[in-house]
Amino acid sequence: MKKNVISAILASAMVASLAASAAVPVVAEEAEGSVLNIYCWNEEFKSRLTDHYPGYEVVDGTHGKIGDVDVVWNITPNENNAYQNNLDENLLAQADKAADEKIDMFLIESDYALKYVDTDFTMPIADLGITDEELADQYQYTKDIVTDSNGNLKGVSWQGCPGVLIYNRDIAAEVLGSDDPADVQAAVADWATFNETAAKMAEAGYFMTSSVNDTYRVYSDNVAGPLVQDGKIIIDDQIKAWIDDSKAMVDAGETNTYDLWSDDWSKGFYPEGKVFAYFGPAWFIDFCMAADVEGSVANSGRWAATEGPQGFCWGGTWITAATGTDNPTLVADIIRQLTTNVDIMTDIVKADNDFVNNKPAMEAMAADETYGDAVLGGQNALAMFCNGAEKCDKSKISAYDQGYTESIQQAMKNYFDGNATYEEALDLFYKSMTEKYPELTY
Repeated sequence: MKKNVISAILASAMVASLAASAAVPVVAEEAEGSVLNIYCWNEEFKSRLTDHYPGYEVVDGTHGKIGDVDVVWNITPNENNAYQNNLDENLLAQADKAADEKIDMFLIESDYALKYVDTDFTMPIADLGITDEELADQYQYTKDIVTDSNGNLKGVSWQGCPGVLIYNRDIAAEVLGSDDPADVQAAVADWATFNETAAKMAEAGYFMTSSVNDTYRVYSDNVAGPLVQDGKIIIDDQIKAWIDDSKAMVDAGETNTYDLWSDDWSKGFYPEGKVFAYFGPAWFIDFCMAADVEGSVANSGRWAATEGPQGFCWGGTWITAATGTDNPTLVADIIRQLTTNVDIMTDIVKADNDFVNNKPAMEAMAADETYGDAVLGGQNALAMFCNGAEKCDKSKISAYDQGYTESIQQAMKNYFDGNATYEEALDLFYKSMTEKYPELTY
């Protein structure tokens, strides 16, 4: 079966029948497997497990030990959908694999969580013996994202990803007269004010953001309803506002149309890039802004954080138990230790500057006067993140969000760059979406 066909099968959320023959294992007191196979796309979760799970022993770059169990890391980068393609192939073969070759755990992101959550390839967390009471201190939106259409929680995350506006202190001081978060917030309090400030930045020779795509998730996280409803593609008012505001900013020279993660987009991580602000959560600040590179704004501690014009959440990684695992007890313990153990989660904040999915841990750290993020010049922005996490609403996500995001950004780039009219770019968007998902209409 071709990889794109496999992906389409899973994405349609209609594949429960493919795994129906594989009974969902319930935790029992019996001998478990000798190999724990974990599928993920980068080193993030691996570092959390190796650094913080009690008793984990590193063997080499792709292997470890937990007691008598061999841990095998299957890491496939996200580029060109390689991770999902590899995962899909192996999930479809799961029922026929030998016990030591079965996937035990795999990681998913919010953009495509429902693709896997609404199938029998993921176990209900309750079937691992983990109770609602154990998860009571986690942020509700992190549960909503991975709750299937039958109300079953199918994954758990150790992190929360509320976002903020991350601004260059030196540019703020020059153009706005202050780099204080409260003063900067007044200049970006809503989109009208944000756009007025963008004009000031351009006049002073700076870009308000590196790209139109920096603001996309802020708008899209505040839509009125799912972006696909009853099989129909929706252009929500928030999406239209992003298009209109982005076009105006590009035409005024206040931002660019770079792809996220491109070299051009990343130039703003350095002073010569002349970018005032990016939007992102805690993981973005410390892991994506070149903090370890001498000469970067982050390395100099010259970024700061404020709330921005709208609250939003971006990303997050969820641990799922694969149906067919022969290590349900160990999988359950990993989830418990990394997502409910307050001491371990506090250590993750201190060691990794991650925002963890545990309210008591985060509230304590937000009040800790000795804690500060070096990238933010020592600012403790955790209270800001805590407030944002409580407001995150993921009840409007759909199984098509990843494809929607990719298609709308690619299509509208033609409009922003003056190579197509709005109507022509919209047609390109619809064409891209219906090619990816033939079952949709518009």
